[in-house]
This record gives sequence, structure tokens and C-alpha cells, in this order.
Amino acid sequence: MKIRYHLPVILLATAMAGSTVAPLSRMAYAAPKKAPCAVCSVREGAGPEAVKATATYEGKEYAFCAVKCRDEFLKDPKAFLKANTPRPAPAFSLKDLSGNTVSLADYRGKVVLLDFWATFCSPCVKEMPRLQKLHEAYGARGFSVVGIATDEEGAKLVAPAVARIKVKYPILLSDPSAWQNYGVESLPALFLIDRKGQIVQRFGGNVDHKAVAEAVRKLVTEQ
Repeated sequence: MKIRYHLPVILLATAMAGSTVAPLSRMAYAAPKKAPCAVCSVREGAGPEAVKATATYEGKEYAFCAVKCRDEFLKDPKAFLKANTPRPAPAFSLKDLSGNTVSLADYRGKVVLLDFWATFCSPCVKEMPRLQKLHEAYGARGFSVVGIATDEEGAKLVAPAVARIKVKYPILLSDPSAWQNYGVESLPALFLIDRKGQIVQRFGGNVDHKAVAEAVRKLVTEQ
């Protein structure tokens, strides 16, 4: 299966017992004009978006960029709420461009920024030189960017692209289980992992590089 930029997700509109929902037209007086979508902010790290729907779960109101996001949230609210808190980073063992096996455990004790990307994803490629600068700036302090390429063609396509982009941080070749375990459904998708192996933040969609750089700086200097 091949991940594609902004891969569509099949959604089912299901209301959850004990939760209340309302279209924006009925809630406009209470809803902010822009807010992080309770689905997209978790899945893609998206920032504030125009609010199109709201829902109340366990006494707290949540905003959504689309009715379909509201409906997906209500299928399993706890899954999205849990994903917004520090959680163990799924383990992986993947080949690098030289054929060596690299695992997440090899980076134990370091701050890691995992970057799921693909050669066909132009926002991914555009961001990589900036990630290289982060890798260089904080590498001596126990930090590493690790790129995970999702192209089905593997090294024969990825290696020339990496040489052209001129990044030096490790690039690994994903298998389906790796991106599935991280819940990657669109690219780019970045995961910031602390020294204890916990995912503490996710970024994606239209990546705000300043936010990424600040999150990395804070985690590296505080730990």
C-alpha cells in the first residue's frame, strides 16, 4: 500500500451516546472562528483552522474543521484524546540506504525527530533542508533527525533524491507496518520523541517550521 499526499480516509458518521453534536449554524454564537481541529491537530499536527462544527464530550467542547472530522472524533473520542498526550513511540527496525538495519532502540537516550516523507511529496522535500539545519544545530546535544521514506520503489528512487536534496541525516526505508503503527495517513508527518522514547508532539500537513524548531530546541535544552 502506498501513502499518498493527503491520503483520503474513509469516515463513517456515527454519533456516540452521551455526547452532543451540533452544526456550526446552531452553535456559531459560542464557537470561535478559528481553533485547532480535534482530529487534524492530532493526525497532522495542524494549527488553528476555520471552525465548521463542534461537539461536547464529557463536559468539554471540541472544535472541528469539518463535519466529517467531528463524526470521526465521536466514533472514538478517547483515541484522539490519548493521542494528544505523551505516549511510547512504536518500535521499528528498517533498512537504511546502505542496506544496514537501524532500529529506534539505537537512538535510546536521544531526542529524535522522525520525518515520514516521500519523493512525490513536494512539501516534504521542501522541508528537508531545514531539517538538516536542525540536525546540525543540535546534533552535539543528543539530537537527530531520522527520515523515513515511504516510496514503494525503495532505495533506487530515494537515494538519488536524497543526494539531490543534500541532506546528511539518516534516511530509512519504511515498510507498511512502520507508518501504520504511527498512524500516518498523510505526508509529511513528523514525530518528536523525547529521550525516554515518548512521542511528545506531532506535526504534519502544512508544517510550521518555526514551531518544529522551537519544540526541538525546548526539548533538547530541557532534558
